[in-house]
Amino acid sequence: MSLNIDEKEKQLQERLEHIQSLEQEILKKEKSLKEREKAKKQMLLRLSPSLWDEIAAWAEEDFRSINSQVEYLLTECVRERKKRKRNQD
Repeated sequence: MSLNIDEKEKQLQERLEHIQSLEQEILKKEKSLKEREKAKKQMLLRLSPSLWDEIAAWAEEDFRSINSQVEYLLTECVRERKKRKRNQD
């Protein structure tokens, strides 16, 4: 009877080790994705003063920096474009 328990305990330990290795793989992938997201590209963007003022006011309403607001707006535009493209196909 104790041998059976020992075998089950060994199997459970092996499963636990397998799960832990899978967790480590997931954590590595998450870290890699976060690092890639942090590595943002920089660009110079020239805007008219009136557009700047509009974006600045909008950013303030949304509690974002102007840079974050511009990134948000661009992200939304790209998302909408992809959505429209899928609907056309």
